[in-house]
Amino acid sequence: MRAALKKAACGAAALVLAAPGTAGGAGAVRLRVQPAIYVDAAGAALKRPEGVGCGAGVLAVADTGNARVVLYTLAGDAVTAGRAIRRDELPSPVQALVDSRGEIVVLDGRLHRIARLAPTGEFRGWVSPGADGARAAVVPKSIALDGADRLWVLDAAGARILVLGPDGKTQRRIAVPPEAGFVSALAVDAGGMVFALDTVGRRVYVARAGEAVLAPLTGAMKADMAFPTALGADAQGRLFVADREGGGIVVLGSDGSFRGRPSGPGWKEGALRSPSGLCVSGAARLFVADRDNNRIQVFTIVE
Repeated sequence: MRAALKKAACGAAALVLAAPGTAGGAGAVRLRVQPAIYVDAAGAALKRPEGVGCGAGVLAVADTGNARVVLYTLAGDAVTAGRAIRRDELPSPVQALVDSRGEIVVLDGRLHRIARLAPTGEFRGWVSPGADGARAAVVPKSIALDGADRLWVLDAAGARILVLGPDGKTQRRIAVPPEAGFVSALAVDAGGMVFALDTVGRRVYVARAGEAVLAPLTGAMKADMAFPTALGADAQGRLFVADREGGGIVVLGSDGSFRGRPSGPGWKEGALRSPSGLCVSGAARLFVADRDNNRIQVFTIVE
């Protein structure tokens, strides 16, 4: 990475974090630490970033404390800073995603609204889930994009997930079961399965193609997670869970099996404080919005 994007820590790129209790075992996942991202192209520091999205060769950071979205270009192992986008319409961006056309989809946590921005940052309008009759009042808590540019919206008010096509119309509705404690995040894998994270119950739910209600994928993982708040899936179907209060990442198989916790709390590179969002790029790299360390922590996923 370019020097402008990192504060080098001695030996950080060579450090490998092993999954506790699973190192060397079948299915164990390790993370190789890469230099973290601290600043934009102008050298301005990130401040309490809460979300990060990967897509179309772009890394989009919801730099919440600075009320902006910062874009980085991904090319092989290189990460290059691009423009920082500030919009009066978005006072508190908490998630930023990039679709196949390079368009940016942003969830604002203060307004509870979803905006679409052009790749160059121009405001293209609000996404209005429920406007087609699904329900007028929708409170988006989390969003995800799939490979067909469908937008998956976790509606906290309606206890459901809405799937919107590129035209903005609702194509599918998936109910959140009443026994779920507090579903706060979702992720979609390459096969079209949607996963939802119950923060209070510390478990993951799943809905496969054609299913209209989420079902438990895991039991309560109280020994492995303290207060999980973000979820991501890689090309192999593995799930990466950001445990905000526990300061770490938990890895699960696509069947919900525990694959380890290859990270831990702290301030040095590779350690995390209040990880609040994550994404996995096609190059087997994991990007984590390390909120209280004011950076994006970067890992390579080691088989």
